[in-house]
Amino acid sequence: METSDFDYDLPDSAIAQHPLDVRDAARLLVDQGPLNSAGHRIVRDLPDLLEPGDLLVVNNTRVLPARLHLKRASGGAAEVLLLDRLDDGAVDSVGASRWEALVRPSRKVAPGTELVPVGSGGDLRIVVHDDLGGGRRIVELESSIPLLDSLERHGVMPLPPYITERLDEPERYQTVFSQRPASAAAPTAGLHLTEEVFAHCEQRGIARAEVELVVGLGTFRPIATDTVEEHIMHSEAYRVPSETMEACERTKAAGGRVVAIGTTAVRALESASAFGASNGRTELFIKGAYEFRVVDRLLTNFHLPRSSLLVLIESFVGPRWRDLYAEALDDEYRFLSFGDAMLLTRRDLWMTT
Repeated sequence: METSDFDYDLPDSAIAQHPLDVRDAARLLVDQGPLNSAGHRIVRDLPDLLEPGDLLVVNNTRVLPARLHLKRASGGAAEVLLLDRLDDGAVDSVGASRWEALVRPSRKVAPGTELVPVGSGGDLRIVVHDDLGGGRRIVELESSIPLLDSLERHGVMPLPPYITERLDEPERYQTVFSQRPASAAAPTAGLHLTEEVFAHCEQRGIARAEVELVVGLGTFRPIATDTVEEHIMHSEAYRVPSETMEACERTKAAGGRVVAIGTTAVRALESASAFGASNGRTELFIKGAYEFRVVDRLLTNFHLPRSSLLVLIESFVGPRWRDLYAEALDDEYRFLSFGDAMLLTRRDLWMTT
């Protein structure tokens, strides 16, 4: 597949720069099949768009304040974006930890270079080590206080580069169900959901389960190759509790549908099924005629052109994604991380409804 097949014109004016005041007031484009035009609702309506017996699956990862503005001994500026912890320590631990990170300017930071936060604070130092290519480095953090406290003191929320406005409330880049701080980006479809939405789902007999996929480079790095098949997915850690997979199996056996909240939940569920492992690391790249084993419906935001996420959407709904995206743009939906959402049904299921 040519990567150019996943291009579309995304004007800057369509990119949401801030979240809505009310999470579940985001617009929701509802896929109603190849013979019908899309529906236009809001996320608050989600419970009424699902059926009793369906199962919502959310990614409960929490975003770390993982972007660090640092300086070298020479006074030169540097930036480190923590991607993935490489050891087994906890974020509330004191001492050393090793991470994969994006370092800028990577070519000007020699192995062994020590970086410290800009401004006051001797509680954190970072030593840059091996070059992994593509700006990625191994870095070692040394914190004299619990690491999470140090990151909250010196780090900032790692918003995507297309968001240029300040985020006054960092908690708006966290889901209301987030748990373990680990990710370098939010599972953005989940940003729309509220406890009220979940309560309404429960009242209608729609259950909820959780997975964890630590969002990193595999999710947000764009496709830079000419063909989709040449793109290399970087691995990300995932965990699917046994009770979640059992809930998915019970749901499908009873005729209900598994509704993933976001592409990261899709990748966690499909990885667990494909690899037969409830946890580990996944490089799963969902593309083309991928056979989905678990997920039936998907709540997701609108994605960047030429992204692996858009390739996943094409695999899920087929080439109709272009019509859905065009309709959303024509109707002035808000795109990307703080934007609106769409509710999709797996393309083969329209044949049975």
